[in-house]
Amino acid sequence: MSIEFNAELRDDKGKGASRRLRRAGKLPAIVYGAGADPVSMTLEQKDVQYVLPNEDLYSQILQLNVNGKKEDVLLRDIQHHPYKIDILHMDFLRFDAKVAVHVHIPLHFIGEDECPGVKTEGGAVNHVVMEVEMECLPKNIPSFIEVDLSEMHLNDVLHLSDLKLPEGVEVLALKQGEDHDTAVAGIHLRKAAASTEGDVEAPASEDDAAEGEAES
Repeated sequence: MSIEFNAELRDDKGKGASRRLRRAGKLPAIVYGAGADPVSMTLEQKDVQYVLPNEDLYSQILQLNVNGKKEDVLLRDIQHHPYKIDILHMDFLRFDAKVAVHVHIPLHFIGEDECPGVKTEGGAVNHVVMEVEMECLPKNIPSFIEVDLSEMHLNDVLHLSDLKLPEGVEVLALKQGEDHDTAVAGIHLRKAAASTEGDVEAPASEDDAAEGEAES
């Protein structure tokens, strides 16, 4: 189901106008791209807050309804208030259906509890990244990438090149060369276990033993 935002065209601009909008429960936004002029608009803060927990918001095609005119867009940026839950500004991007876009796709990790590295070898999963920037046509944008860790052992590391991707989807970093094949997740010895191994008491030297006998 597509996420839709109802918006109104915005004529007044500037910091003062933006503050007035926010006091009225609205927020400024802009849509641009695809060779068309940028359009300033306003959204309802409550409508944005309602869909904000949906992770599809950041990776899927959205529908923007501006004064009754609908168009498909992607969310390009959200500016959050530094300490309130309010959103300060949103940027939307128009796109050409025949041109590849760059989107950040969340990773869904499965099999963590059943992998040998955790289940029998005393390790813990370290999630290095939780989303990856992908390149694909808009119609091929996946909701998420599933990452199966069920076969991983202690000290195993899974890299970007190990991800199983849908057809037509590429990891943007890997197009820049093998040296950009960074880690996605790894299994390492739990800190408590590593600390315990490091705390093994060293055997007393002969000198120490002699001093102990002299004091007794």
